[in-house]
Amino acid sequence: MTKAEGPPTTPHTLAEEVRSWLADNWHGTDDSAWRARVVESGWAAPTWPSDSFGRGLSRPDGKTVRDEFRAAGARGAAVEHRGFTALAGNTIVEFGSAQMKRDILPKLLSGEWSRGCLLYSEPSNGSDLAGLQTRADQHDDVFIVNGQKIWTTGGHEADCALLLARTDWDRPKHAGISFFIIPMDLPGIEVRPIKQMTGESDFNEVFLTDVRVPASALIGELNDGWRVLQTALKEERRTMGFEIGAPTRDDNARPAIFTASDDLVAAARAAGKLGDEAVRQEIMRIHSWRLVNDWNAVRAKKQIEAGGGSSLASLGKLAKSRILHSAWGLRFRLLGARGLLYDESDKQAYEVDHQMMWSFINSIGGGTDQIQRNIIGERILGLPKGHEPDRGVPFRDVRKGGTAVPDGN
Repeated sequence: MTKAEGPPTTPHTLAEEVRSWLADNWHGTDDSAWRARVVESGWAAPTWPSDSFGRGLSRPDGKTVRDEFRAAGARGAAVEHRGFTALAGNTIVEFGSAQMKRDILPKLLSGEWSRGCLLYSEPSNGSDLAGLQTRADQHDDVFIVNGQKIWTTGGHEADCALLLARTDWDRPKHAGISFFIIPMDLPGIEVRPIKQMTGESDFNEVFLTDVRVPASALIGELNDGWRVLQTALKEERRTMGFEIGAPTRDDNARPAIFTASDDLVAAARAAGKLGDEAVRQEIMRIHSWRLVNDWNAVRAKKQIEAGGGSSLASLGKLAKSRILHSAWGLRFRLLGARGLLYDESDKQAYEVDHQMMWSFINSIGGGTDQIQRNIIGERILGLPKGHEPDRGVPFRDVRKGGTAVPDGN
């Protein structure tokens, strides 16, 4: 698909190659034709293998590519580790068929599918994701999907989705799940926004009624979706774990209020509380947590660059939850009575309130804090798994909420 793999001998050689390519191809117009050229060249995903529109470069080399594009004012390079493209793209690189790579990866890398959502969680099983009941019944080269998903971030504006559905009810719950990538405009998909405590509606419930999904949308093998999911979750937790930040009211603007130590010190000084020993201790506690999380991020990055996975992503995600809750909670307390007014007339107080409420999404999305503790205990500390009463039981025989789960017949 692209140039044969084989990293240049030096960063200087790579930088020269990128600059030469840009001189021949970049003419100042960031349009679909330009994005297609970047994808075909392998610069859009330089760390992916050549059979996946990449060049087989290391992550440091990928940064060199991105820096050269940025210096030239060009866009579209080294996007394979960003947002939904990282989550879906890396999963397809590892498990997708050759045809799927040819069909789907260019859409993700070029921005044609710039917004994606995750059709994972369901109303009936909470954090027990493997207990999902959305069914996908295969009929020749099509799966007929019926079910309901909940807490789907961005579902109302998504171009595509990663979908988990049960394809075999006679296997234990983890073994009968399959993983798909689908466009969100398929007939039978209905998205209903959910009003949040912030007043926004970023989350949605999604209903799937006789949705016809082509068999070519299957990522990995039939009934092997749980294994495929682990790669997607690894990417999601990596992003949620080591990038400390929070959403803003304006997606195009950087946050006006940050959670870094200097910003907390400034907020305490403005509130006349910098001399308060309890406030100073809280700022130092948050600062220490951030430093440790930064160090763990370096450890995780080295493990991933060495070709392995990293359970440290769960550690980072759990740490980020604690950091965000504490930092925005402190900002809220420093406001005093102003913090009780969720009113845009006081921009600073409004933003702090908004970010404090939003900070709790990190404790839920991508696996709750409790799930992360289980992963840390089992995979990092080597503790035994908890009791699983439904282990090895065909899913049709599993009971949930006191009633038997429909068997899919």
